[in-house]
Amino acid sequence: MIEFRDVSFAYPARKPLFEGFRWTVARAETWAVIGASGGGKTTLLMMLAGLRQPVSGQVVIDGQVIVRPRPRTGLVLQEYGLLPWATVAENASLGLKLRNYYGPDGRHAPADHTVAPENEIVDFWLTRLGIGAIRQRYPGQISGGQRQRAAIARTLALEPDVLLMDEPFAALDAPTREDLQTLTMELQQEQHLTLVVVTHNIEDAVFLGQKILVLGEPPHKTPVVITNPLAGSPDYRAQPAYFEQCAAVRRRMTAPAQQIGP
Repeated sequence: MIEFRDVSFAYPARKPLFEGFRWTVARAETWAVIGASGGGKTTLLMMLAGLRQPVSGQVVIDGQVIVRPRPRTGLVLQEYGLLPWATVAENASLGLKLRNYYGPDGRHAPADHTVAPENEIVDFWLTRLGIGAIRQRYPGQISGGQRQRAAIARTLALEPDVLLMDEPFAALDAPTREDLQTLTMELQQEQHLTLVVVTHNIEDAVFLGQKILVLGEPPHKTPVVITNPLAGSPDYRAQPAYFEQCAAVRRRMTAPAQQIGP
């Protein structure tokens, strides 16, 4: 589904973040990407989203080399990206309005896109995400958790097969964060999404990622991957295995660079 083929990337006048990096994600897998600030987490996500291009190598999704944003890739940001002058419903319908305007051109919308009733689709997702009752409110009138749900509704209304999330729960209180994480995993299973979540929080990574990509000190050449098969299980956070996995990720993150390997 996703391949990084010998990807190298560096910002001008800075040391490389990635050098000949190879990484593969299978369809419908959930991955958490974790590492220190400045280590390349968000850059990796932006390359997946088609918003940054490698210096060399290729990022490939579903057989397509990514040189621009892909219509079936959804992106959810920490800052929500909601228009403050638009209601929850209007924000949730924004992507659909743009897609219906351009039509099935293969660039702004999938080539097989058919114009669908925006209100029906938006109503479905607002209800599914538990915010149907606040559809006429504005972002400034609702909580952070509700704003994030609106951002997720806007993304899922476009029927993505890949969902990218950049620190989506960092600004939320613990109960709201855990509730949204559980909901995200339910939606991933319902929609068979390939999910990649960037986070700096070990506990979040262990709950969300069936596989965890640890980005240590750059440049990154070989993926450091921790398998985590219990990710998303409703009672995982209460199990000893969860705390053991958190400890394992913490050890891997703090290990000296020469000790880190696949």
